[in-house]
Amino acid sequence: MSERLDLKNAAEALDAADPLAALRARFVLDDVTYLDGNSLGALPAHVPARVADVVRRQWGELRIRSWEESGWWTAPERIGDRIAPLVGAAAGQVVVGDSTSVNVFKALVAAVRMAQADGATGGTGAGGDRTGDRTGGGGDRTGGGGPVRDEILVDASTFPTDGYIAESAARMTGCTLRPLTPAEVPSVLADRGDRVAAVLLNHVDYRTGRLHDLPALTAAVRAAGAYVVWDLCHSAGALPVGLDEHGVDLAVGCTYKYLNGGPGSPAFLYVRRDLQARFDSPLPGWNSHAEPFGMRSAYAPASGAARGRVGTPDILSLLALEAALDVWDEAGVSVAAVRTKSLALTDFFLRCVEAYVPDGRVESVTPRAHAERGSQVALRCDDAGDVMKRLIERGVVGDYRAPDVLRFGFTPLYVGFADVERAARVLARALAD
Repeated sequence: MSERLDLKNAAEALDAADPLAALRARFVLDDVTYLDGNSLGALPAHVPARVADVVRRQWGELRIRSWEESGWWTAPERIGDRIAPLVGAAAGQVVVGDSTSVNVFKALVAAVRMAQADGATGGTGAGGDRTGDRTGGGGDRTGGGGPVRDEILVDASTFPTDGYIAESAARMTGCTLRPLTPAEVPSVLADRGDRVAAVLLNHVDYRTGRLHDLPALTAAVRAAGAYVVWDLCHSAGALPVGLDEHGVDLAVGCTYKYLNGGPGSPAFLYVRRDLQARFDSPLPGWNSHAEPFGMRSAYAPASGAARGRVGTPDILSLLALEAALDVWDEAGVSVAAVRTKSLALTDFFLRCVEAYVPDGRVESVTPRAHAERGSQVALRCDDAGDVMKRLIERGVVGDYRAPDVLRFGFTPLYVGFADVERAARVLARALAD
């Protein structure tokens, strides 16, 4: 009993000292302990009124005029520029639209096309010589005279859709798909990197919460002359990414998790500035045409990040996302501060689980080391599906991944330390049942 009281007192003290605690009031929350922001973020309180304005005034009154007068047409790039600092990118390199799946497809096929074009020309294309062209290491893109780049490496434990798309992209581009763990990537690249065209990796493993070493893996891919595509779905808005700093080629991410954009909110695509002129999308559309209203039969790609667009953007979801991002701007929140709280929350949760849950009942599959942990904790137990149902019935919402993983996501903008202590305490009771 004294240990439980100590942890409750510790949670109260941590909440009292939390510089981000006031942000909780900016979200629509109730008495439920919500630890599923790694699947769907909570609703920012001001978003409904903003969406109502989009529907009633911009659509209802201005109608077609809103494409220009309300800035609908430029929204994909404008909102991309607001996401850019949250993933460590300068303006003009992120465009918002389509789903994560569609953007993974665009990025991966474009990566293969660039790698194969490098080999065909014996050069490095518009990006220039790769040696030393980034902070954190680089390498030449070797070309003519060498082996054909006909392999795609993909994270073997990736979210299933990424694997499906990688397999389709491999068939489409005449490549062989090689699933492997991120830890195996450097050795495979050292052994046969001259055959690799592209590497698709997850920054954070969706099941375990393991954070992979983006700087080192990116440098290894670049040194081998291949192109890297990072999936940032479980890191964007939760921790520093450093796309520009680490010379990432291409990246995609969703916006409905830690960015709180709403269910099905559009994803984003990052194309590093020096690669934009070479980005050859497998899904060219009128929105990415250099003259979208020219209605020409021949396709000519737009310049800049707009080259990543395809068709008419989903305006309602897009502008709900734009409103949700106000939380970051108006409160002056830094990703570094969010990361500091994220690690404190997950540390405290593990501490509470160890104190409350009987030994051997659950096993954490999330790494202890901060450098290897995202913003979630995954616990393995045999009856995970039933346990999560009991947790939800008692007001603690996480989620379950087959066959035996309980996932708890910690969104620092609105999750507090009292939430964490309560979740561990209720978990112990649910496991006892």
